[in-house]
Amino acid sequence: MLYAIMCEDVDDSLPLRQAARPAHLSRIQHLVDEGRLLAAGPHPALDTEEPGAAGFTGSLIIADFDSLEAAQAWADSDPYMAAGVFRQVIVKPYKRVLP
Repeated sequence: MLYAIMCEDVDDSLPLRQAARPAHLSRIQHLVDEGRLLAAGPHPALDTEEPGAAGFTGSLIIADFDSLEAAQAWADSDPYMAAGVFRQVIVKPYKRVLP
């Protein structure tokens, strides 16, 4: 089943993100390689794809997991969590309707 992992950043998270980004992206790539990733990306702090020093306010990952518990465990072990990027992470079942 699909699960949405909705993450909210701490204030001024950009340096933390930059330091942990390679490990975070490597982990996301495993979902891609396994055909389990529907979508993933950050929420820019400004209304632009490249917010520069303003950074990001959070992230969204939608991926296939065996259970809510498995999705939560995956989210809890993300490198961004260990680096202190996220203030809050919410994991919920997601039902794709369109497209």
